[in-house]
Amino acid sequence: MTAPKSAGDELPRIPGVRWADHIALTVPDLDEAVRFFVEALGAEELYRSTRGPDATFMPENFDVPQDAALTLAMLRMPPNLNVELFEWATSERRMEHPRHSDAGGHHLCFVVDDVDEAVAVLREIPGVRLLGDRKEVAGDSPRVAGNRWTYFLTPWGLLMEIVDRSRVANPPRLVGPADWTSASEDLTRKDQ
Repeated sequence: MTAPKSAGDELPRIPGVRWADHIALTVPDLDEAVRFFVEALGAEELYRSTRGPDATFMPENFDVPQDAALTLAMLRMPPNLNVELFEWATSERRMEHPRHSDAGGHHLCFVVDDVDEAVAVLREIPGVRLLGDRKEVAGDSPRVAGNRWTYFLTPWGLLMEIVDRSRVANPPRLVGPADWTSASEDLTRKDQ
């Protein structure tokens, strides 16, 4: 038996990792979630599919109960994100979302041109709950001072954020449009 690596040991690098393909989220009502992503965020629904129940395949490949079945929708959100939405049916389904501070807590963030304009529209969408007013990063995070942002909950409780980084004087090198061009060029060279 091999001894487990300690926290200070370097992990092996997974070979061939190129880029993130999609993020997947479980939602309580697939139609409601797809509608929100398409109408409020500008996504395009690409396809839907179903799987299960299958008492052997589902637990082994998805780590879910034997009676679990799923319906999924794959969405395209140009220019850089694919979102896969799952709706599960199982006798052991839990409906509560983890809080931001809980293990498994998460949020999805979108860059916007103007947070104040985006907030005004979010206020008009039934069921959306804004978490406080628009904030602006100051001296507590000098590398991103000027970021304007706010969190909100979708009608089904998914935590999302909108951010405008245009006022940051010297932003950190986050992944962005310049990377998409170079990744596309790298892929083209590799395919030749």
